[in-house]
Amino acid sequence: MTSFALRPSADGLWTGLRDPGGAPLALAVADGVLRWAGAPDAVPAAWAGARVHDGAGALVTPGLVDCHTHLVYGGQRANEFAMRLAGASYEEVAKAGGGIVSSVRATREASEDALFASASARLENLLAEGVCAIEIKSGYGLALDHERKQLRVARRLAQAHGVTVRTTFLGAHALPPEYAGRSQAYVDLVCREMLPALAAEELVDAVDVFCERIAFSLDETERVFQAARALGLPVKLHAEQLSDMGGAALAARYGALSCDHVEHLSQAGIEAMQAAGTVAVLLPGAFYTLRDTQLPPIAALREAGVPMAVSTDHNPGTSPALSLLLMVNMACTLFRLTVPEALDGVTRHAARALGLQGTHGGLIVGQSANFVLWDVREAAELAYWFGQRPVRTVVRQGRIAVGEGA
Repeated sequence: MTSFALRPSADGLWTGLRDPGGAPLALAVADGVLRWAGAPDAVPAAWAGARVHDGAGALVTPGLVDCHTHLVYGGQRANEFAMRLAGASYEEVAKAGGGIVSSVRATREASEDALFASASARLENLLAEGVCAIEIKSGYGLALDHERKQLRVARRLAQAHGVTVRTTFLGAHALPPEYAGRSQAYVDLVCREMLPALAAEELVDAVDVFCERIAFSLDETERVFQAARALGLPVKLHAEQLSDMGGAALAARYGALSCDHVEHLSQAGIEAMQAAGTVAVLLPGAFYTLRDTQLPPIAALREAGVPMAVSTDHNPGTSPALSLLLMVNMACTLFRLTVPEALDGVTRHAARALGLQGTHGGLIVGQSANFVLWDVREAAELAYWFGQRPVRTVVRQGRIAVGEGA
C-alpha cells in the first residue's frame, strides 16, 4: 500500500467550484488547512500566485463522515442472510452457530494482520466515495486481548489511509459465550479490567453500550457509563432500536455524543437529547436489512431541533453496507429526510456525533482541508443516484486522495 503521506498536496487555490446551493465558490488551502473560502471574485491578493486547481464547475461539499461503523471483524455472515430469507428465525440462526457469536468466534481466530487486511479493503470503498472521517467500534472480541486487537487495527487504518478514525470501545455489545447467564460478572470485567486497560493504552476515544432487552439493562449500561466518566471518556449508546428502554434519557444525563438507531425513541427521550445536545444517529441500512417497520420519530426530532446524523452502521450481520451515499438515499426514501437534512447528516451532524465538530464536517477556515468535488449539477443528485459514484476529487487531511493525479 502506498503511504498516504506520499499523496500530492492539496495546497493552492481551488476555483471553479459551486457550493450545495449552487453559488460560485473558491477555496484556498495551505499546509493542509483551509485558509480562505469565499466568492471567486473576492480572492485575497495574497493568493494571486498560488497554484490553481480548476474544479471545472464541480459541486463541493465537506468531506463525508461515517459516524457509526463496526468495520473491524473476522469472517462474514452471508449464509445467515440466506437462512433468514428462507424463513429461519433468529433463534434458529443462533442454534446453527450464527449471530454475533459467529462474528466473535471469527474475530478471535483472526490475526491482527488478517483483520487489518479485510477492514482495509472495506474502508477503501468508503474512502473512494468521499469519507474523510469514520468511527470504528470494537465489540466482536468481547475479551481484553481481542478487543485490544480490534482497536489496534482501527488505529493502524487511520495511519495507513490518512483518514481520521475515532475508536469506540463497545465491550458491552453482547455476552460472550463463556459468560452466558452471568451478565453482571461480564459488566464487572468490562468496567474494572477491559476499559481501564484499553484507555491506558490510548486505544479508546469513546465508549458505547448496546442497551436492549437482548443485550444490557439500564443499570448495566449506567455502570459502564460511570466507568467511562471516571476515565474522562465520552459516551454513546445503541438506544431504542428494538424497544423503548429509556436508554436515550440515561445517555443524555451523561452528556452522550449520540444515541444511535432510535426507532422506538420516546418524546421524553427526545427532550432529554435536545437538552443535552445529543445527536440522533439514523441507521437506515439496518432498518432495511431487518425489514423493520418502526420508523424513527423524524418529525418529532425535527420539531425539537435534535441534530440527525446518518451512517452506514457497517457490520457483518444487519448492515453490510459500504456506501454512505446509499444511506443518504435510504434516509430520504425510507425516513423522509429532506436532501439538506441528509447531507447535513453525513457532514456536520455526523462530525458532531463523534465530537469532531471543531475539525470536520464543514468548509470552515482553520479546519483541516477535507472536501469532495462531485460531478453533479445539483446537490439533490447525491441523494438521488444509487449505484453510481459521482466523485471527481477527494481532498483528505490536506492531500489529494482521489483524482487529479492522486
